[in-house]
Amino acid sequence: MQHTVMQHTVQQPPVTFSIAGSDPSGGAGTQADLKTFCALGVYGAAALAGLTVQNTQGVRQAVAVDPQLVRDQIDAVLDDLPIAATKLGMLSNAAVANAVADVIEQRREEFGLVVLDPVMVATSGDRLLEEDAVDIIRTRLMSLADIVTPNLPETAVLLGDDVPTARNADDLEQQARALVSAGARSALVKGGHLDDDVLTDVLASAEGVTRFASPRIRTRNTHGTGCTLSSAIAASTALHGDTRATGVSPEAVANARDYLHRAIEAGADWRLSRHPESGHGPVDHLVDQQRRRLNAKLRQQSSASPAESTSYRYW
Repeated sequence: MQHTVMQHTVQQPPVTFSIAGSDPSGGAGTQADLKTFCALGVYGAAALAGLTVQNTQGVRQAVAVDPQLVRDQIDAVLDDLPIAATKLGMLSNAAVANAVADVIEQRREEFGLVVLDPVMVATSGDRLLEEDAVDIIRTRLMSLADIVTPNLPETAVLLGDDVPTARNADDLEQQARALVSAGARSALVKGGHLDDDVLTDVLASAEGVTRFASPRIRTRNTHGTGCTLSSAIAASTALHGDTRATGVSPEAVANARDYLHRAIEAGADWRLSRHPESGHGPVDHLVDQQRRRLNAKLRQQSSASPAESTSYRYW
């Protein structure tokens, strides 16, 4: 008797990797990264490089993880999971930054595309990176990454202490180009610190310059937006099929920006904190899941008889 063996293809998501600090309030750091990965449909792994004591009101304390433990976490992930893209966030100090740079140099191809978010200062204004780590980011990690995603103050620091902070979109483009000249493969300089009604970010690489623009959403709930955007870029490159050979595509950056815009818009009126009139609340990382659930429920209701239909409320 012959038996027919049924074969099927196992579909699995791309794997993305966050190496960053933690935020116990959940709006930034690895917590935001993992939410973003999940929301965009990739599998997320994470190695902690720093611990913070913070909430929406500010950072109370920041402690670096032992560099060898950071390295051991990274090795454990790389030994087991095929990584499509890696996001680097808060790296605490020079010892941790050097440990991360060392393992990337030694196992570069296993990290996939690398997105470097040079986290220096929290949205609250509290410093998250020790001074001695800035040179490591500037001289080692920036050249190892496929894209660097600084905000305006971070861009000025990376370019040198005598460089003024950009004041308009033309300055953004000039400084993005300058980062590429300084060794970055590509640079997305973010214009969130400007106060224009239109928010402009500029992507520069050897292939040229792309400007992105979107309406500014006036809200206090911007905690973790830099973390969310950089992890969304990592996820989007994996989903878009970007590789180290192609680099980070403008399309992947556009998709990541669109996701962040939706997340900010959906959480703009949130009052999660006990003190919502101060501090900075988080964005709604699960905005797309909520919309999908709502659409599914509405479709279900439209196919049901009036007697079977029920009301549906979501936040």
